[in-house]
Amino acid sequence: MDFELRSEYIPLCDLLKYCGITETGGMAKHLVAEGMVLVDGEVELRKRAKIRSGQVVSGDGFSIRVE
Repeated sequence: MDFELRSEYIPLCDLLKYCGITETGGMAKHLVAEGMVLVDGEVELRKRAKIRSGQVVSGDGFSIRVE
């Protein structure tokens, strides 16, 4: 799926919640902490990592292209 960024960046846990990957921010933080989220193909463990335009966030069963 594609996500249209409307500011300079979006925190990783917020992106997961807004795109419906998790129901809550707490669930998003848990997913990241467990090492289940990749940013540009590498495991990302920072829950508040700044995701910017051009990056791809992926995991088991999902892929989000940030534009």
